Amino acid sequence: MLHTTRPVISGRRGVVAAGHYLAAAAGFRIMEQGGNAIDAAAAMCFCLNLLEPHRNGIGGEVPVLVYSAKQRRAFAICGQGWSPQALTVEWCKAEGIDLIPGDGFIPACVPAVVDTWATALGRFGTMSFGQVLAPVIELARSGFPVYEGLHGYLKKNEQKFVERYPTTVALFYPDGEAPETGELLRNPDLAKMLELLCRAEESAAVSGRLASIEAARDAFYKGEVAERILDYTSQNAVEDATGSAHKGLLSYEDFSEWHATVEEPVTLSFRGLDVHKCQPWSQGPVFLQQLSLLEEFDLAAMGHNSAEYLHTLIECAKLAFADREAYYGDPAFDSVPLEVLLSDDYACIRRDLVGGEASSKLRPGDLGEGIPEYAGFDVAEDNRRALGIAGRSPADLAQGHAHLGDTTYLCAADCEGNLVSATPSGGWIGTSPVIPRVGFALGTRGQMFYLNPNRPNALEPRKRPRTTLTPTLVTREGKPYLAFGTPGGDSQDQWTLQFFLNHVVFGMNLQEAIDAPTVHSEHFPSSFYPREAHPRRVVAEGRIQSEVLAELEKRGHEIKVAEDWAHGKVMAAKIDAERGTLHAAASSRDNLAYALGW
Repeated sequence: MLHTTRPVISGRRGVVAAGHYLAAAAGFRIMEQGGNAIDAAAAMCFCLNLLEPHRNGIGGEVPVLVYSAKQRRAFAICGQGWSPQALTVEWCKAEGIDLIPGDGFIPACVPAVVDTWATALGRFGTMSFGQVLAPVIELARSGFPVYEGLHGYLKKNEQKFVERYPTTVALFYPDGEAPETGELLRNPDLAKMLELLCRAEESAAVSGRLASIEAARDAFYKGEVAERILDYTSQNAVEDATGSAHKGLLSYEDFSEWHATVEEPVTLSFRGLDVHKCQPWSQGPVFLQQLSLLEEFDLAAMGHNSAEYLHTLIECAKLAFADREAYYGDPAFDSVPLEVLLSDDYACIRRDLVGGEASSKLRPGDLGEGIPEYAGFDVAEDNRRALGIAGRSPADLAQGHAHLGDTTYLCAADCEGNLVSATPSGGWIGTSPVIPRVGFALGTRGQMFYLNPNRPNALEPRKRPRTTLTPTLVTREGKPYLAFGTPGGDSQDQWTLQFFLNHVVFGMNLQEAIDAPTVHSEHFPSSFYPREAHPRRVVAEGRIQSEVLAELEKRGHEIKVAEDWAHGKVMAAKIDAERGTLHAAASSRDNLAYALGW
């Protein structure tokens, strides 16, 4: 049996897992008060927005997958805001911008978190906004202990914040320096802003629960909160990676007219399980494409984390991610041929490309009309030519504006059969200043748009950028079974794939499957500014056997060895319908995520 760092948490009434232990405690508290898994998930997300400000925030986004026990089916909630009406390819060209920067106000989309959970609570939850916001308001007002990771982040980036983001300094450096580990950190502006939503909800309570939740939502998008944000972004220019300072482009109409949408998930059957992902405004279908390619390989016979097994995973990932680059985008604007990309016939054609050696090419598939011109390139410098930035190094493009953010995750399950998987991200304090009087930063997800108007995921007004955020939910015979996810940008659907195969193919329990060492490919272009690509590169945790890594190098992979426990922090929740029990687990990577159950 694989050595594990923690036990699998089991219970009968409910289980939760979250990227910070205080968020998990908040979800547990909500369930103890009678809330269901959706209520608990909402509370955990708002707490994570506060507790991990370098990894997510209310100004960012949160894709959500829900299995509703009442409706007996899975749903996706698009927690990704749209781009400003004023942000166009033509505007960028007039400003001399050939690649949307990863920081500042230009890439800000409408903050999605509040309306996403308003939608989830109204449709699937049982509690009011005020009830689920109570834990985060308490933490924001009274303070939470700074942990080692947050202290190190603030210490490392102090000079940048002092030079560029004085409002961030005012909040996160209350005594003029980074708070020490264990010191209480408060966010009174965030607490007051959330209390404003609660008051709006209370004032509309006579109209019923759904109307009162909508009133809280409107206080954010149609009221004082939106006005505070727009007052600041329209009057203050922020320096970004273009080398210039820009004011914000979001308008009141952009805020007031955006809504999270409840959608059909994208689903693929794999060995008796139905795996559900968000639509291709996320990278979610790339997980399914990898499963489709792997279906006909005898993975168990290869042996867990053998050279043959890892080589097969890596080469299939490279093929799937090449298709992500070529074909994914917001389906409200882009025609994404998922019926072809996820078909058995297409998988058979693509599977034949997996040879014994590492491919050096970026190889999107031909869907019947030839490989598109914008996608027919090799990686690295050829990718930079396709982006229109040839001859400019990543260091030149970044100009000290490197991507400074990550993601977090949460999941919850209850005894009624509700199951939630959500990936909060964006709104990082490292890439945009804190907005005064609201206590959070705006997101920068618009950096993921392309400026080539002839391809999918090209910038258009009020379009959703194709994000990396990708929760997973699994059903078995129509019943809720498993929810999981991780932070990690482009690596999310590689690390979680290995977790899933560890559990389903190799029979590991949740914690064993999480703790097993992983690899990921960096062969394809990054989704983040300045979109670097590293042909044939594979990053492996140091616990992978050295002889396995040596064999991968012989096959042509460029191996970069990371620390032993470096890759993300997968979390999972599982419903065992036969036994009537619930289970959850959380990675010890980062020493911050925890699972709880009762």
